[in-house]
Amino acid sequence: MHLIDLLIFLVYMLAMLGVGYFFMRKNTGQEDYYVGGRSIGSLHIGLSVVATDVGGGFSIGLGGLGFAMGISGSWMLFTGLVGAWIAAVILIPRVKSDSAFAKFFTFPQILGYLYNSATAKVAALICFLGYLGFTSSQLLAGAKLASGTFEALDLQTALLVMGAIAVIYTVMGGLKAVIYTDTIQWIILMLGLMFIGIPISYHFVGGWEGIHSTLPKEFFSFTNLAWQDIVNWGITIIPIWFVGMTLYQRIFAARDVKTAKRAWFIAGLFEWPIMAMMGVTLGLLSRVAVEQGALEGFTANMDPEMGLPVLLSQILPAGILGLMMSAYFSAVLSTADSCLMAASGNLTTDLLDKFLKGKSHKTELRFSQIFTLCIGVLAIVIAWQMTEVLSLMLYSYAFMVSGLLVPVFAGLFFGKSNSKAAITSMIVGGTLTATLTFLEVQMPFGLDPNLYGLTASFLAFGITYQIDKLLNSRT
Repeated sequence: MHLIDLLIFLVYMLAMLGVGYFFMRKNTGQEDYYVGGRSIGSLHIGLSVVATDVGGGFSIGLGGLGFAMGISGSWMLFTGLVGAWIAAVILIPRVKSDSAFAKFFTFPQILGYLYNSATAKVAALICFLGYLGFTSSQLLAGAKLASGTFEALDLQTALLVMGAIAVIYTVMGGLKAVIYTDTIQWIILMLGLMFIGIPISYHFVGGWEGIHSTLPKEFFSFTNLAWQDIVNWGITIIPIWFVGMTLYQRIFAARDVKTAKRAWFIAGLFEWPIMAMMGVTLGLLSRVAVEQGALEGFTANMDPEMGLPVLLSQILPAGILGLMMSAYFSAVLSTADSCLMAASGNLTTDLLDKFLKGKSHKTELRFSQIFTLCIGVLAIVIAWQMTEVLSLMLYSYAFMVSGLLVPVFAGLFFGKSNSKAAITSMIVGGTLTATLTFLEVQMPFGLDPNLYGLTASFLAFGITYQIDKLLNSRT
């Protein structure tokens, strides 16, 4: 990498740290730190939502899908659009218009209100573990980008550098810093992909003639995937819009119901087709370059998630490479910071709330920053042990979805406020999905363990609810 690229990259990173420092001086307590003062507009929230949901992990993951299967990989983010719009129609009006939730900071607080404090604790633990894993996946995505771009930088060193930057500015600035930097980061990424990454990559591989003559026709088909792919993506990604702590924080941060709904509609459109198609297109172009033998030291049998950063590092001229890498690193940071804030909110507000009870706003803020730092360090340690970004993300999604979706729907929309049923379903669903995933059990029909975890969670809730109802009727 040329010196000018490194300087551009360093200036960008220093700017992000500057934003964190600015909001550190502005924040006065947890109201600012975790929900942005509840006064943020729809455009900032919408761009922050899509930046958080797609971010670096899905950007790198989409590139890997485009490399492996072509444009059919874009269907993964179609489930994001569906989830966003369904949540805008049925979830946001229910949550944002309920005065009982007006002062909440976190998603588990809602479950605590619907059920009891024990239910909130279990939900907070599931959220915390899920977003800890998700934060790790984003830091790993950044490390892959950095190690694929900077020749002298190995994956572990890159992880330490990326982790330090993401953690420090998030610790300082809280949710306001996260949302406003997300807006900047997403604009940089979109412009970078549209006007730098895709045009130069397209020209490098010889335009349409070079692409068409290199890859088989299935790479250009929207049906180059199995039905199990659609089902697995759908049952993992759509429900996250109903249980994602990062999303509830932004609902709480919005001015009103209308602002939040508009933000979710904006986010859905950016997810698919805009970001989905750009991500898989760049991955497809990197596959073309590999098949043409144009990427030095890279073959089709290597990690597909590394194809995109290697392509960009080898074809972009000095100065442009720095801008493009800043764009991709911005996507990584936009998700890592949000997930880190979610995990911190769960730990501080839900799990250690008694520890902070009665302390001043300033003391609460300082402890929130300390907890955020500790979680960030732990996320770096976890990322150190992993190799694949998309798998780590989907594992984290599935664990949260299978544990939390059933109690959320039962409590919010059906009034089934039985805490024993809620806790049982969370433990059964989350534990089953985690066990099947980590033991790598081959599931029937090739379906994701999350489907079986969700089914078990639903059955556990229903059975426990009916048994408890029967016992109460006899007493």
